[in-house]
Amino acid sequence: MDHYDSQQTNDYMQPEEDWDRDLLLDPAWEKQQRKTFTAWCNSHLRKAGTQIENIEEDFRDGLKLMLLLEVISGERLAKPERGKMRVHKISNVNKALDFIASKGVKLVSIGAEEIVDGNVKMTLGMIWTIILRFAIQDISVEETSAKEGLLLWCQRKTAPYKNVNIQNFHISWKDGLGFCALIHRHRPELIDYGKLRKDDPLTNLNTAFDVAEKYLDIPKMLDAEDIVGTARPDEKAIMTYVSSFYHAFSGAQKMCRHAKAGWEGRVT
Repeated sequence: MDHYDSQQTNDYMQPEEDWDRDLLLDPAWEKQQRKTFTAWCNSHLRKAGTQIENIEEDFRDGLKLMLLLEVISGERLAKPERGKMRVHKISNVNKALDFIASKGVKLVSIGAEEIVDGNVKMTLGMIWTIILRFAIQDISVEETSAKEGLLLWCQRKTAPYKNVNIQNFHISWKDGLGFCALIHRHRPELIDYGKLRKDDPLTNLNTAFDVAEKYLDIPKMLDAEDIVGTARPDEKAIMTYVSSFYHAFSGAQKMCRHAKAGWEGRVT
């Protein structure tokens, strides 16, 4: 997208130095991002019949990274290298990074070598750029878009719920009622919202996560204990998970859904 590196996007796309410092300030955020980003990647990779187990290890050869981009974009990337040498892995990761850049994304301080070497912070930063570009950037609600559009959507959908006040993508979600309200607003038969208590966040969070996974095909991307036990949950993890609710409920899912057969043989 031509305007991707506009000021609006710069407000939401932190350069690597910023999120690196964030992770140093609160190690719990790295744990949250690992879980959330892995689950998000697998929610798409499963369409191609594969998955990742370890986010900084399983993208090192570039093959599943290229496949992930093909699944979420509906486009074909350059043919991957099948060799096992470092040069082949770097070539594949560079093809993936080149594709991301072709979509207007500025990859700040993210290089193929660091991904191939299994640098976890760099890998998380790269996956965040992919999530932001393909799951959040194109969200549009009235005159707002991307992060602000997603926040406005959440506010509008949860407005009727007296105990919910969504102002951000971190502490506003800690008691779990925001997630439950989003589900109840769209699928009231799935949650008995009247029985939920604001002072029982673990039950609220686990209720929302379990219902979303079982009935809405939204994988569990967060851990209730981690959310409750962290002073300020990781914003990127919350945004990633909430964006899945937006796409599930809004009917605005633009990602191409290819039949599994179309991807067979791309990953060994």
